[in-house]
Amino acid sequence: MKLYALVLSLILCSQVFATPIGNQKAPKGGTYRMQLDSAPPTLNALSSTDYYASLVQVKVMDTLLNKNLDSYEFEPALAKEWKIAKDGMSFEFTLRDGVKWHDGKPLTIEDVKFSFDAIMDPSNKYKTASKKSFFENIKSAEIIAPNKIKFTVGKPYFDNFNQIATSLLIVPMHLYKNPTKEQEKVLNKTLIGTGPYMLADFDRAKGIILKANPTWWGKTDSNLKGAYNFDTINMRFISEIDVAIQRMENGDLDFIELGSESFMKKTNGPKWGKEIFKVKTQNKQDGGYGFIALNLTNPILSSKKTRVALAHLFNRREMIKKFLYDLSLPATGPLYQQSEYADPSVKPIEYDPKLALKLLKEDGWIATPGETVLTKVIAGKKTPLSFTILNPSKDIEKYLTLFREDAKKAGVNLEVKFIEWNAFLKLIDERKFEAAALSWSGGDVDWDPKQIWHSDSIANAGSNYIGYKNPKVDQLIDEARVIMDKKERVKRLREVYKMIAEDVPYLFMFNPKFKYYGYSKQIGREKDTYQYDIGNNYWWIAKP
Repeated sequence: MKLYALVLSLILCSQVFATPIGNQKAPKGGTYRMQLDSAPPTLNALSSTDYYASLVQVKVMDTLLNKNLDSYEFEPALAKEWKIAKDGMSFEFTLRDGVKWHDGKPLTIEDVKFSFDAIMDPSNKYKTASKKSFFENIKSAEIIAPNKIKFTVGKPYFDNFNQIATSLLIVPMHLYKNPTKEQEKVLNKTLIGTGPYMLADFDRAKGIILKANPTWWGKTDSNLKGAYNFDTINMRFISEIDVAIQRMENGDLDFIELGSESFMKKTNGPKWGKEIFKVKTQNKQDGGYGFIALNLTNPILSSKKTRVALAHLFNRREMIKKFLYDLSLPATGPLYQQSEYADPSVKPIEYDPKLALKLLKEDGWIATPGETVLTKVIAGKKTPLSFTILNPSKDIEKYLTLFREDAKKAGVNLEVKFIEWNAFLKLIDERKFEAAALSWSGGDVDWDPKQIWHSDSIANAGSNYIGYKNPKVDQLIDEARVIMDKKERVKRLREVYKMIAEDVPYLFMFNPKFKYYGYSKQIGREKDTYQYDIGNNYWWIAKP
């Protein structure tokens, strides 16, 4: 009974909805202009893996249920009703009537089944390896009525229901099933959903334009009365924050995400506080973190002792002081350290070049007279301690430059190579990199590290692209996934957090203390943030 305590509690509250959020009288209309750092490599809702594609998809596609941003309770979406079996081993969803795809075809229960089956295809036919870990414990999806589907659990997992309900993007089977190569190319640059917005234009040089869906089912749902108020959303591709801020000041944008440096240093011009505004806030949403990913299949970086030494050459506290105005914390491990799943006993690896040199010497790296770079014999060949960090963002170049200079003093040669986002992701997927500067955006409140840190997630361009393998970590992750009691699961996953941190597969960078953004005076908002998200989807144009 203890195993299913959480699931049983969901049965009792699954049809009790929280008070709708948002301004119920918000005016409809107008154009909302926001920044995207880069163009998504693909919009394909099955195979895409990057953050920018997801920002588009959540406005165009739907899931079976939504979550209230203040209460975090489930609310109807494509499913108007749902039921969880008493033993927690199956879930039933009943589709609402009259929903249509943006191309005019009706949504069917077959679309829902296909969306699940495509992700779980054993041959990875639809390139869904990065998503599979979240659904792998569901044994089957069975149509039990013309508008009803039943998901049967093959193995208990604390997040089974949530993943099916709110993470499974429902795609149109008539477009996605068995596409030809030419059709796949079309799916990369188009997006057909049932959601509040329709893709109107995708220009890789400029941006994405979304138009309000005039027949969206949510228009008659009381829970969504205050949501999706804009007629048009213009997502403009702007990779550098300085340029984005200038565009804000020129009146070309209504929203930008800010960091602590840009919040403190770059948003103090005469228009700030009068025509455009900045916000520093906090909420319960899990925060992200930046890192330098180290390809563990590379012989230079495969040794833990060498990686620890590199971490001791990464002067995060100086970077925080110099660039981040002491508004960030040095990251300690593979999660936002403010999360309850992060082990608070884990401390950041401090800058210590003397200790770094000691560790490198112990690991076989030696200084040769007349040479500036340490070397080591690897596989019978004299190899310099030299590697390249791929960097897709000009905004973090200064951090990598400082790291490069400190590493150079210790006999480590780092090259930093700027590379365009789409080309960067291709190299990551193909594992053709030595090191790469990246970040994970904040995920769900409840952490499941399998997607990134389990060895099962290495193959088929999965998210464990560095090739991290630790059998004990695998075991603990597997055990945690079947623990329904959150306190016990937190305890187990704190062990995972600590072990990964000690292995130093990434050079973990910073955890921001706050969330920052800028918005224009034409934006109407109910509050700075909701409990679990800023909630841009509930904003409106004050005078459309």
